Amino acid sequence: MSGMSGTALAGARERRVSTGGIELCVAELGDPDHPTVVLVHGYPDSKEVWSEVAERLASRFHVVLYDVRGHGRSSAPVPLRGGFTLEKLTDDFLAVVDAVSPDRPVHLVGHDWGSVQGWEFATVARTEGRIASFTSMSGPSLDHFGHWIKKRMTRPTPRRAAQLLNQGVKSWYVGMLHTPVLPELAWRGPLGKRWPKIVQRAEKFPDSSYPTASLREDAAHGAWLYRDNVRPRMRRPRTDAYAHVPVQLIVPTGDAFLSERLYDDTERWAPDLVRRTLSAKHWIPRTRPDQVASWISEFVTAREEPAARAPQQKAPGRHADRFGGRLVLVTGAASGIGRATAFAFAEAGARVVAVDRDAEGAARTAEMARLVGAAEAWGECVDVSDEQAMEKLAAKVATEYGIVDVLVNNAGIGLSGPFLETTSEDWKKVLDVNLWGVIHGCRIFGKQMAERNQGGHIVNTASAAAYLPSRTLPAYSTSKAAVLMLSECLRAELADKSIGVSAICPGIVNTNITATSRFAGVDAAEEKRRQERSSRLYGLRNFPPEKVAEAILLAVVKNQAVVPVTPESKGALWMSRFTPRTLRRIARLEPRL
Repeated sequence: MSGMSGTALAGARERRVSTGGIELCVAELGDPDHPTVVLVHGYPDSKEVWSEVAERLASRFHVVLYDVRGHGRSSAPVPLRGGFTLEKLTDDFLAVVDAVSPDRPVHLVGHDWGSVQGWEFATVARTEGRIASFTSMSGPSLDHFGHWIKKRMTRPTPRRAAQLLNQGVKSWYVGMLHTPVLPELAWRGPLGKRWPKIVQRAEKFPDSSYPTASLREDAAHGAWLYRDNVRPRMRRPRTDAYAHVPVQLIVPTGDAFLSERLYDDTERWAPDLVRRTLSAKHWIPRTRPDQVASWISEFVTAREEPAARAPQQKAPGRHADRFGGRLVLVTGAASGIGRATAFAFAEAGARVVAVDRDAEGAARTAEMARLVGAAEAWGECVDVSDEQAMEKLAAKVATEYGIVDVLVNNAGIGLSGPFLETTSEDWKKVLDVNLWGVIHGCRIFGKQMAERNQGGHIVNTASAAAYLPSRTLPAYSTSKAAVLMLSECLRAELADKSIGVSAICPGIVNTNITATSRFAGVDAAEEKRRQERSSRLYGLRNFPPEKVAEAILLAVVKNQAVVPVTPESKGALWMSRFTPRTLRRIARLEPRL
C-alpha cells in the first residue's frame, strides 16, 4: 500500500512530541475544546495526505495529524530494523494523544498503514479509555488478515481459494518490500521520481500536486513497516484482537491493493461495526475528501452526542452501505416520484438536496428526509428550465455541500392534446421543463462529476411514452423520447469517466402530475374536467411512486441503462422492439376523456 501527499496544512499549529527517542511532528486545527479527531496516514504518505479532510472537519472538531516515525518531518529510529513494530507505533500514538487530549478520549481515523496501526490501537488493552471510536479505511488488521488467510487455507473451498488468489495478486508488492536493499534503491532512484505521476494517473487525482519533498526517504524508511510486522502477525496472529471501541469501516470498491472480501469477517472482531462502501480507488482521503469527512463527522457526532442516532439506526433502508453519506440531488422533489425518490435515498442514509420550483414543497421534502434517515437534507427552490438558476444552484451545492454523487433529473410536466391543436407556446413549455431541464442538469452537474474524475451516476426520468406512440401525447412523448436518447448518448460518452447514466421509464403512476397536466385545444372548464378524470383513473390504477423510487436506487446500484417500471411500461418496451406495428395500430385509437 503506497501513497501520496496532498496540499499543505494551511493555518495548522505545529508541535513536537518526544517518545522513545523519536521526535514526532504533530499538527492541530480547530478548537481544542471540541472533540478530538486524530488522523493517521499510510505508507509512504505524510500527514498532509489528510489536508482536505482535515480542513472540512476543523470547523466542528479539534483535528490532530502527525507524521508517523520515519515519515515527513518526524525523525526515524536508529537502527531502522525493529524500529517500526506495532508496539512502538502504539507508544507513539499514546504519546500524541496524551499531549493533545490528556483528559478526553480521541476519535481515531486511519488510512492504509494508518488503518493497520489503528486496528492495533483499537484492540490492545493499554489503549482502552483513550479511544472513543475508530474509522478504518483501506487497511486491515494484520491479525484479522492472518486469521482470514488461515481459515481459507485450513478449510478450503473453490470460492475461498479464489479469494486467496485474488488477494495474493493484489498483494504482489508486499514480497518485494521484504527484499533487502532493493526497495530503498528503487524509492531513492527512479521510482521515487516517477511515483507521483504513476499514482496520479492510476487514481485519477484531481490534480498532480505532490508537495512532500521527503517522499523518497519516507518510502525507504517505511519499508520497515512491512518487514517488522507482516510476517510475524501472519504466522502468529493474535487471538484477542477484538475492538474495544465502535468501528466504522469504509471500503473502497475499486481498491487495487485490498479485496472487499478481506473484510467479510470483520463483524466477528468488531461487534459495534458500521460498514460503508464507496465507489472509489485506494486513496480516498485525496480523491473523496468530501465523502470521507462527511462519514467521519457523522460517526463522531453520533458518539459524542447521546441524543444523536448511530448511522445504522438513521439509515434503515436497503443499500445503506452504498448510499450512506453520499450526496444525492433530486429535481421535482416536492411531490410524486421526486419526493418518493428523495425519501428512498434518505432511508439509505444519503445526504439529499431536494429541488423544486415549489419552495415550500422542497423544504417539506427535506424536513421529512431528515426524519426518515437522511444524514443531512436541504430544500432548494429552482426552476430547472432556467439555465442561469441551475448554474447558481450547482455552484452553491458544490461550495456548501460538495460535488453531487447521484443526480436525479425528475422534474417534469404533462401536456395532452392533438398535434394540430398544440401551440408553439405549449411546445416550448413542455420542452423547457421535460427536456431542457434534463439537459441543464446533465450538463452542469455532469461536468462537475467529470472534473472530479471519481465517477457518479445520473438518472433521468423518461416515460413509457418515450417508446409508446400516442395520437394524444405528441409533445409529451417527444420530450420523453428525447430524454431517453439523451440518456443513451450520455451513457456512452461518460462511461470513460466512470459516470453511469440511467433512463427510468415509469408508466401509469399515481402522482399529482395528472392534476397539473395541461390539455391543448380545450377551454378551462373542459381542461379541469379532464384533469379530474385522469386523476381518478390514475388513482384506480394506484401504482405507487415508491416503487419507482426503488427502481431508481436499484438502477444506480446495478448501473442499468433503461429501466421500465410498471407492467404496462415493460410490455410497451417489449412491443416496441418485437411488434412495433401493433403499437402503431394502438396509437391510432382515440381514448375517451
